Amino acid sequence: MQSRELKSLLEEAFPGASIDVASPDDVHFQAVVVSEAFTGKPTLARHRMVYAALGERMGGEVHALSLRTLTPAEAG
Repeated sequence: MQSRELKSLLEEAFPGASIDVASPDDVHFQAVVVSEAFTGKPTLARHRMVYAALGERMGGEVHALSLRTLTPAEAG
């Protein structure tokens, strides 16, 4: 999977979010997701939301994912 594909999947799951995705090898990814959907949720719940959006791709096409999940207020 390429970074742009992963970004597209996350954009579908989190409409209106600001999303940056990088990968040195198309297997290990770093993503920053800034979304209102994270408001009031702890970090673990936010990460679970992202993992749920990626479904079976986690552990397969996406071997590793380093996440920063923020609300717009936190990112501001």
